[in-house]
Amino acid sequence: MEIVKKPHHVYVNAFGRIHLGFLDLNGQSGRRFGSLGVSLSSPETVIELAIGKDVFSSAPAYVEKAKNAVIKMYGIEEEVSVQVHQEIPRHFGLGSGTQMALAIGAGVAQLFDLKTSLQDIAIATNRGKRSGIGIGTFAEGGIVLDGGRGSQTKIPPILMQHEFPADWRILLIFDHDHIGVHGAAEVEAFETLKDASVIDTQQVNQAVLMKLLPGIKEADYQMFSEGVAALQAYTGGYFAPAQGGQYASKKVAHVLGLIQQQGVQCSGQSSWGPTGFAIIESAVQAEQLIQALEPAFQQQKLSWQICEARNAGAEVNT
Repeated sequence: MEIVKKPHHVYVNAFGRIHLGFLDLNGQSGRRFGSLGVSLSSPETVIELAIGKDVFSSAPAYVEKAKNAVIKMYGIEEEVSVQVHQEIPRHFGLGSGTQMALAIGAGVAQLFDLKTSLQDIAIATNRGKRSGIGIGTFAEGGIVLDGGRGSQTKIPPILMQHEFPADWRILLIFDHDHIGVHGAAEVEAFETLKDASVIDTQQVNQAVLMKLLPGIKEADYQMFSEGVAALQAYTGGYFAPAQGGQYASKKVAHVLGLIQQQGVQCSGQSSWGPTGFAIIESAVQAEQLIQALEPAFQQQKLSWQICEARNAGAEVNT
């Protein structure tokens, strides 16, 4: 997004991510919620920050809340104004809240030439409570694996960050009539859902370790796809009681079924949804898939977007 830049202002671009699923929803190992995510070239959050009160028109309440938490953490007494030029859709499973909070924290640090860490910003703004992948993608992009939470964990540690194959494409499927589980409903879901079985957890961990991750390292699309399919089946099955099925949106579920009938098993739902995704081996194949699916998209009143993974972190500029 092109913005006319002004002196003494800071501009931050932060990018969405898809959440491929959780590795351990059992907890017997002493850790829980290890997860995988991929940074996206789009959609993105673009904010502008300046020192002073009311430099811009008032920002949304959730932006002000994050800004105030960051200012308190830094011990700043001066006023800071934030303008949101563009943002990742909220409650769509694309990491909007974490990216906004980290963008504000990084922007304030740049304004006042302060040293801090993304982990400190996440703690101050109450992010990273279960997944650390949004912190990892903000820092470096690519595909990120975190280690979940143990009894002493403040922010899930990043275990791996790797470039995502440049030729692969990511299809995002949007249902704008549905909002993913969030807030109090999300907290209640995690408190009431039963633990996944030990056997299922061991099997999905093996699929991630011996298929998904080697598939990324070797750019082996088939191996990676098998790992994603196993991870999605495990995660979707666990959350089904809270979201009404394997996928939150029935319209997205319909299209994902058609995608899988087309032979693309590397597909599923990002986080709580409702956004669905499919990862395709090339741009040409992605366009061919869209052509085959376009009647279904129109019938279900869904929108879609083809994007690339982003193999770089957020941008902070003056």
